[in-house]
Amino acid sequence: MPQITVRQLFIDNAEKLRLVWVAGQSGANNLLSNDASGQKPLLSMVGHLNFVHPNRIQVLGVAEVAYLASMSPELQQEGLARLFANEMAAIIVANGQAVPDILKETAERHHVPLLTSPELSPYLMEILRFYLSKAMAVSTHLHGVFMDVLEMGVLVTGESAMGKSELALELVSRGHGLVADDVVEVYRTNPETLEGRCPAMLRDFLEVRGIGVLNIRSIFGETAVRPKKNLRLIIHLAKASGDILAPLDRLEMQAATQEILGVPVRKLVIPVAAGRNLAVLVEAAVRNYILQLRGIDSTREFIERQQKFMEMGE
Repeated sequence: MPQITVRQLFIDNAEKLRLVWVAGQSGANNLLSNDASGQKPLLSMVGHLNFVHPNRIQVLGVAEVAYLASMSPELQQEGLARLFANEMAAIIVANGQAVPDILKETAERHHVPLLTSPELSPYLMEILRFYLSKAMAVSTHLHGVFMDVLEMGVLVTGESAMGKSELALELVSRGHGLVADDVVEVYRTNPETLEGRCPAMLRDFLEVRGIGVLNIRSIFGETAVRPKKNLRLIIHLAKASGDILAPLDRLEMQAATQEILGVPVRKLVIPVAAGRNLAVLVEAAVRNYILQLRGIDSTREFIERQQKFMEMGE
């Protein structure tokens, strides 16, 4: 289950949100986790002060601080005791508001990090929600080479020694970009979007049999690599044998898909044989898929033209 500590959240957002850690340093390792059961939606983890359904990160703006200040000391203690009785990861006082002493003391006593920010609370919550959706996205690892071909994220898969890395090298030399080789980290950033990234250890590297490990950034320049890309198309390389070719639909009347983390992704199978220029085939497949997304289907156009000629012949 994806999770992140308050310490890491603070480090990643301190500069952008101008966060200051006021109290509760002992709770730095409090965890924010993505509830796989779906009972706690990710976006509800951050929100304004809520006593009924407390958010994992409670944000206090101008109205919330004024409401707390308007209460008598007894009511403040009672309200904060009820609030801190729930499982909270952190509290953030936004809009540059002064932090009440009783809030500092209670946060310190319950080991809940208390942060402040001069940013407006709606902006702060928007940034944190976007950050958490990325940091705690459901993920998996796939084997293959992930490329940026014509601004389209393409995952090239296939058995070992099928020429995936050589194909990637050819595509890079033709002006396309490398995202990841061998291992691809795939994150579901929203219900219908998959984002592919490269593990930090493998970033910029491509292993080609007979040559060794190549640093693509050093050889081809900064524009030859991409930090991440949305996965839109899977191209599977298969040996051009009878068993592979027999089930293939040569006209591609029914689009094949592969489900990854519950998201269907368009999949094509390209037979590999001597003399076939795989880089050109991949580029043509991506161009054709882009046209299909725009409503231009070459196969359907061919069938309609054939039917017209048949009717004319009758």
